[in-house]
Amino acid sequence: MNDKVRVRFAPSPTGPLHIGGVRTALFNYLFAKKNNGTFILRIEDTDQSRYVEGAENYIIEAMNWLNIPFDEGPNIGGNFGPYRQSERKDLYKKYIDMLIDSGNAYYAFDTPEKLDFHRKDHEAKGKTFIYNWHNRLKLDNSLSLNADDVQQRIDNGEKYVIRFKSPENETLILNDVIRGEIKIDTNVLDDKILFKSDGMPTYHLANIVDDHLMEITHVIRGEEWLPSLALHVLLYRAFGWKTPEFAHLPLILKPEGKGKLSKRDGDKLGFPVFPIEWRNDEDISRGYKEDGYFKEAVVNMLALLGWNEGEGSEKEIYSLEELVKVFSLEHVSKAGAKFNPDKAKWFNQQYLQQKTNEELAELFLAHTLAIQSNPTLATSFPQIGNHFNDKVYITKVISLIKERATFVSDLLSLGSFFFITPTTYNEKASRKSWKETTPELMKELISVLNSIEDFSSENIENQVKEWITSKEIGFGKVMQPFRLSLVGAMKGPHLFDIAGLIGKEEAVLRIENAIEKL
Repeated sequence: MNDKVRVRFAPSPTGPLHIGGVRTALFNYLFAKKNNGTFILRIEDTDQSRYVEGAENYIIEAMNWLNIPFDEGPNIGGNFGPYRQSERKDLYKKYIDMLIDSGNAYYAFDTPEKLDFHRKDHEAKGKTFIYNWHNRLKLDNSLSLNADDVQQRIDNGEKYVIRFKSPENETLILNDVIRGEIKIDTNVLDDKILFKSDGMPTYHLANIVDDHLMEITHVIRGEEWLPSLALHVLLYRAFGWKTPEFAHLPLILKPEGKGKLSKRDGDKLGFPVFPIEWRNDEDISRGYKEDGYFKEAVVNMLALLGWNEGEGSEKEIYSLEELVKVFSLEHVSKAGAKFNPDKAKWFNQQYLQQKTNEELAELFLAHTLAIQSNPTLATSFPQIGNHFNDKVYITKVISLIKERATFVSDLLSLGSFFFITPTTYNEKASRKSWKETTPELMKELISVLNSIEDFSSENIENQVKEWITSKEIGFGKVMQPFRLSLVGAMKGPHLFDIAGLIGKEEAVLRIENAIEKL
């Protein structure tokens, strides 16, 4: 095995990629890049009964969107392929034969009915049935039969599986980069099935053989694989191969902290648990991409679920390049990481604020174009207004409203009145600000506005305030109905910035509309 770091992300194509899986891919990617190593994608599809059409493409598309592409894998190749286990099935037989020959594995002919009988019998006695050292010589396998009988049964086409022969009376000292030293009593291990009667290897055998042949130096995977660590280390020992370093990542927990985060949690609380949208015949599952999240924000958010730069570090915003520089497995937490949907939004807001007004104007235009071309959405914004294609105008609007936005889609709802003349007025605000004397004051305000030649925000503000002061009336009596006329509600940025941007003609028209309707 070479000394160059080689890591792999090895998902099963059984459906969409959960963000827990995405984080595993991300941590493998960061570790590889930090150490000038290689990041491999291997598709573990030995269980064809659970294979879901389109899942492999989904995994690749999601990783490419997040900008964590693999160096070797399906469709791009490499020197250690094929990278789908289903295309490697012919090579596993050789390795199971090696284990049989070395006495580390054995044939087992026990029928499912017989094993079920033993399980129920143990349950009735308050015990748990484990197939291992304490009963294997009493069961139907090649350890309790003579070699001729075994060969005869195989030749007769009798169904069998091949089990690993776990050692007896031994304490295994295992090491995990994140969790430290782990001790396992081999007497509690069961003799796991490595090869099934259909001629296909189980996950355990295929996984170890592939990791060895692909020269994987570090296995970085979720903590749900911790119970398999002893078996995997024993398999490396049985083959006489160098064992890679293992690191088991903590779970991503539900927002309330109890149990693993699931799709059901996302559906219930209204947030995605998949990177990109997943569609199949039964349902459509939301994705971070389609919900308007920036990929950089998703990567940043996932990196901090169970990892930090070091004690005392309060830094939260990291580019992918920065993450590569500072990432280390030693700073991954042992404890599960609670998922916080609000924090995910906070990350997106930080990345939105970092973008220039010009960049956001481009994204805003793309978003409004998408709305215009979607018949169901277009009814919400039937008329984007005269400034729909005016990038200079849109950039100015964004400069006034972006600090309150979390998503690009927020920009349209926060600033819709810059594009659409109000036709309705907030009822509560109307009752509060539109009095009997208001129409006359608004007519006078129109005259003041019409007399202003330089219709800039600063100039409008000076002249309107001068007029209010000269009339000796409260500012609220003018400013509130003025805002209601321009916006249709008591919201929005600085009032005179709005007036200056929409222009004199539009501002006057809006006040006239309000006088007529209110």
